Amino acid sequence: MRNHKPEISAIVVCFNEEHNIGRCLESLKWCDEIVVVDSFSTDRTVEICRRYTDRVIQRPWAGYRDQKAFAHSQASKEWVFLVDSDEQVSPELKEEISSALAHADGRVAAFAAPRLVHYLGRWWWNGGWYPDYDIRIFRRERARWGGNDPHEKILVDGAARRLKHPLFHYSYRDVADHWQRINRFTTISSSELQAAGKRWKWIDNLLRPPFRFFRSYVLKRGFLEGFPGFFVCATAAIYVFLKYAKLRELELKPQESGRSGS
Repeated sequence: MRNHKPEISAIVVCFNEEHNIGRCLESLKWCDEIVVVDSFSTDRTVEICRRYTDRVIQRPWAGYRDQKAFAHSQASKEWVFLVDSDEQVSPELKEEISSALAHADGRVAAFAAPRLVHYLGRWWWNGGWYPDYDIRIFRRERARWGGNDPHEKILVDGAARRLKHPLFHYSYRDVADHWQRINRFTTISSSELQAAGKRWKWIDNLLRPPFRFFRSYVLKRGFLEGFPGFFVCATAAIYVFLKYAKLRELELKPQESGRSGS
């Protein structure tokens, strides 16, 4: 039997999220502490954040992994809850988290939550975006950061349990925002592949994109969403194609520099 209520710090990193940050922080008011790390937003993000917490820290963008690791280091409570600025915690998830922490024994170091995306006027139960389990709640002193940008991950010392209720994820404002993020993320991903020693092969651009489409559209039942499902699954394939095409571009740049200097 626990004799104290577990305390939890919510951490959020953000940049120019005035359209989402209020909804996010409103859903975190129940936490014992909210820490926001902002990358010098130029819109009303910081103004909105200060309505919810006095722990608003401005720091230059250092990449997804390093920025979130820094936010983690600023938390002071026993448990840490990582929430993205375009996410929202439902009342059902809040109650589930409170109950889970109250009953967690020393073997449990983390909890993974599913994410439910809202995009193109619907919730995406099909197409591969759900449940997308990810560790989000973890003991502050038993977690560290791994993975590569933009797919960082939390590594914990101990068991991780799954939660039932999802985080609501308002991932893209519209199609234009979706495409902008694909362009940005594929640039980051290709650089990470090169840094890890990955070499481009024809087969990566030839076979990986259609397999991603088949998995999302057929195996993950994206076809049930009509044309929006086709669009989302097609963009998933384009994401893979661009990631490897940009890796090839990175490999060609030294050759082009050599020719221009000769």
